[in-house]
Amino acid sequence: MIVDDQGQLVWFSKNRYATDFRVQTYQGKPVLTWWEGKVVAGHGVGEYVIFDSSYRKIDRVRAGNGYQGDLHEFYITPEDTALLTAYVPTQTDLSPISGPEDGAVWEGIAQELDIETGEVLFEWRSLDHVGVEETYRAPPQNPGTPLDYFHINSIDIDFDGNFLISAKGTSAVYKVERESGKILWRLGGKKSDFQMGPGTRFAYQHDARRQRDGTITIFDNGASPKVHEQSRGIVVELDMDEMSATLVREFTHPSKLLSTSQGNVQVLPNTNLLVGWGSAPFFSEYSNEGELLFDAQLLGDGQSYRAFRFPWSGHPSDNPAVAVEQGPDDKVTIYVSWNGATEVESWQVLAGSTPNQLKPVGSAPRRGFETTVTVRTAEPYVAVQAKNASGRVLGSTRRLSRKTE
Repeated sequence: MIVDDQGQLVWFSKNRYATDFRVQTYQGKPVLTWWEGKVVAGHGVGEYVIFDSSYRKIDRVRAGNGYQGDLHEFYITPEDTALLTAYVPTQTDLSPISGPEDGAVWEGIAQELDIETGEVLFEWRSLDHVGVEETYRAPPQNPGTPLDYFHINSIDIDFDGNFLISAKGTSAVYKVERESGKILWRLGGKKSDFQMGPGTRFAYQHDARRQRDGTITIFDNGASPKVHEQSRGIVVELDMDEMSATLVREFTHPSKLLSTSQGNVQVLPNTNLLVGWGSAPFFSEYSNEGELLFDAQLLGDGQSYRAFRFPWSGHPSDNPAVAVEQGPDDKVTIYVSWNGATEVESWQVLAGSTPNQLKPVGSAPRRGFETTVTVRTAEPYVAVQAKNASGRVLGSTRRLSRKTE
């Protein structure tokens, strides 16, 4: 779903299991993207969706080489390629962690593919480069259950065109060379190439991203199992000469949230940070200095894999929805909404003796997702127009007969 600065609903789509919902740029235009499918053993089996600003499907993208697209990453690059994750069950030697020599594991796969053609441009498999001895997870008691030893959950492109890959199971971020797939360095985990300064040790993390100033942001879950008292967003600076990591800043929640899964950190254009708290049903915006500026909670058992803040202009291709309730003394109450419309400032009610002869009889400013307008009219037909701030008509509802609806 999309909400505005007041937390009011702007757009929603139901009956989907979806993750990584965000605004991206594809073929030079802003689009909405997400993964949808089903979840198996903590990862996704599905595909990726691209919608235009009218909420119409542009494309569905599938992982290459016969794999099923995973829920953790779908990032569109400036070259209109896609970075995505996949999982595949395989056998490997688990004796380094006291498991069977022919044990079952989930292998993490990173792909870059051309969206238009589906051609796989890059593929990296975790077991070719990261052994099971790096994991912090123990083999399952049931030998037939694959061990999710790596658990890939984000891919980013570094300044030099190589990749940053985050793995929850090893509590490490890996820089991977594009040409060969070899690991150039490890940040965190059991084999860190950096001296981890005070406060830089993260655990079971998500969403490692290189920022414009050279720092790396990470959502440090610190849980599942519990390692820290609370989850946090962190900003880490890397000294490549000294091979040391320094904590620049951390962002925690006043309620000391502990997120056992999911979560992300987004640096906004004004240098504020948005933190999505994953399994803890909150998303929060902070100033660059760490002041909490905005905090929202999802109701019930809701949670969000990632949360983002973007400018978005939506122009639905369908008509606004309307319902009419007849009252006494020619009083008419009208309920109107337009799923995804971002420019509506007011609703104007029209009424007339025939469907094609309607005149204005009242109006009201937009009040959240659904607006209620009450007018008095004896005319048998009504409709509602959506107007923007300058008074231009953006769309109209169907014409209703008060005698039958």
